[in-house]
Amino acid sequence: MKHLFKIVTILGIAMTGLFLATCNSGKNASGVAESKKETLACPPGSKLDIAQIEQITGMKGAEKNGEYKITVPQNDLNIVVDGFKIIPAMGLGSWIAFTPCADSVMMMGDIILSETDIAPVQQEVIRQGLSITAIHNHFVRNRPNVMYMHIDGFGNVAKVSAIAKAVFDKVKEVRGHDPKAAKADSVINTLNILSLDAIMGYKGEMSKGVYKYTIGRPDVMLKEHGIPISTFMGFNTWAAWQGTPEKAAVAGDFTMLENEVAPVIKALVENGIEVVAVHNHMVHEDPKVFFLHYWGVGSADHLAKALRSALDQTGKGNAMPH
Repeated sequence: MKHLFKIVTILGIAMTGLFLATCNSGKNASGVAESKKETLACPPGSKLDIAQIEQITGMKGAEKNGEYKITVPQNDLNIVVDGFKIIPAMGLGSWIAFTPCADSVMMMGDIILSETDIAPVQQEVIRQGLSITAIHNHFVRNRPNVMYMHIDGFGNVAKVSAIAKAVFDKVKEVRGHDPKAAKADSVINTLNILSLDAIMGYKGEMSKGVYKYTIGRPDVMLKEHGIPISTFMGFNTWAAWQGTPEKAAVAGDFTMLENEVAPVIKALVENGIEVVAVHNHMVHEDPKVFFLHYWGVGSADHLAKALRSALDQTGKGNAMPH
């Protein structure tokens, strides 16, 4: 009897183990299937038909390393933060970028919306079959208030170009005018650029009084849906400056891996720079990345040292300008 009980016990344990293994196997198989469904294989040498994008959208953009981006400066939004005028070079430009994958195209974008734009433009984005991957602010105390909506989609070049046009056209329709048609403004900048470059460890570009650094993350091979995401497509840290050496304003964005989020925030806050938003830009990215918007007013040298301290928390301080 004891011998029979022992055999039944062993068989019970074996069957339980087999059941659990089968469940786990099914779960893993399902996970792999889901993963494969979200991952696309793009052959090398994929090319964009830029002429077709320009023809369908009726807009000119910029090409870099085989990718293409259309930017619409929001010249009609007269935004002021803490006495500083925010112009497109300070992060007030809507954009949609295209990257090739075989005979198709992935599009990603960041659309700037006023409070009255949000609902109708969201509806148009969904109607066009795009995904909304983030909605967030860049500033606080800004008047008027604006939000930034990230979108992404995939299809042939004709389809995504038509979608991009529809989104930009919807913004024009809701506002009652073309955002870029207003006169482009400029701001005062008497900053010591050489001093900033020395502290930051990078060189920037000047546009209408705004001096901007764009810093890539070559240490992170980011992919969305399995497609590599470049600095040009929005995977970067940036800092835009205006003002004087004694009273400067800096606005920007940090891109961070998950274990970099807390130390970057700590470095900024402890040095008097406001963290105004922490969020995602993508949904299916690998590895997982976070973005952080900040705003600082004060001595230019102090602000630069604060940003340098925060940069040192990302990529071991080895991120390179792009």
